[in-house]
Amino acid sequence: MAIKSFDVKVLDEILENMVATVGKSKDEIYKISESCRNDLQRTIEELNKVKEMVDNIIDEGDRLESDVRVARKRLSEVSMYFNRYTEEEVRHAYENAHNLQMKLTMTRQIEKQLRDKRDDLERKLIGLQETIDRADQLVTQVSVVLNYLTGDLKDVYEFIKDAKEKQEFGLKIIEAQEEERKHISREIHDGPAQMLANVMMRSDLIEKIYEQDGIDAALLEIRQLKKSVRDALYEVRHIIYDLRPMTLDDLGLVPTLKKYLQTIEDYYQTAKIMFVYIGEDRRIASKMEVALFRMIQESVQNAMKHANANTIQVKLEMMKNRITALIKDDGIGFDQSQRKEGSFGLLGMKERVELLDGALTVDSKPGRGTTVIISIPL
Repeated sequence: MAIKSFDVKVLDEILENMVATVGKSKDEIYKISESCRNDLQRTIEELNKVKEMVDNIIDEGDRLESDVRVARKRLSEVSMYFNRYTEEEVRHAYENAHNLQMKLTMTRQIEKQLRDKRDDLERKLIGLQETIDRADQLVTQVSVVLNYLTGDLKDVYEFIKDAKEKQEFGLKIIEAQEEERKHISREIHDGPAQMLANVMMRSDLIEKIYEQDGIDAALLEIRQLKKSVRDALYEVRHIIYDLRPMTLDDLGLVPTLKKYLQTIEDYYQTAKIMFVYIGEDRRIASKMEVALFRMIQESVQNAMKHANANTIQVKLEMMKNRITALIKDDGIGFDQSQRKEGSFGLLGMKERVELLDGALTVDSKPGRGTTVIISIPL
């Protein structure tokens, strides 16, 4: 089989397109944040005016209540000594008490309306601030994705370019990497990018909805906006985990695995993942932590995507001189004698294990699930 020459420019172009897509999404988040900040300032100004009106109407109501008490006292006196007063004086006493009571009732109704409007504006302020905070968090997460795309992944290309003695396998890795980049690009385009475009459109509509349909409709749209931002943040975090969890360098293999398995279980919602760790919780060499995490990640994702499994067991055992990982699912299994064309997942896992002087065992049959055992000497 002829081996085609490795063209780094093609992969660089794909990476540049991905960086441009994520960068555009980041700019859109900035625009959403700025729009919300402007709306926040307008709402603060409106709230201050409403609070001033509430204070004034309360003072007016208190004054009217005092006048009503005086008028009622006068009316009571007129009614008690009816014969002492003229018809005009009696009529005036009744009309004055009635008019003051009507004014007081209307004033209290206006006061209630202003209080409700004040409360709605205060809730709107809270919602806008939460949206701004979410947008700022999302910008941070997207920046992390950009750092991975412009940093770690380019280093992989340079490493593969220099690995002349393993050209065939290197080309297979590149093919797999290219497919993964396209997959990530599609995930960003179909997930966060679409969600952010929807958030941007909705943020532009909130003010119009408020003016046309009132505060309730605007608050409903803000709640939908918050949900869209939350969903976009969740999708970005999932992409980050697929690239490289930040906790792997900070906390180590076990905490990262626990978090990753919980995340992927919540993401796919198709199978229950049970994780068991045996042995002393200690750090091992960074290259071993990365390799083990990637191999477990590959095995679990294969079970999630292809095995139709209901349960996946992940067991990690740390011994004095060896660490062993077992990944077992109750899915449909596969025929090990038949290799799927264009799939290099197991080949990549074997290469990683061999580099660490370890051993990889895969046991699977159609209808009987799959068991993967990874053993690496420390």
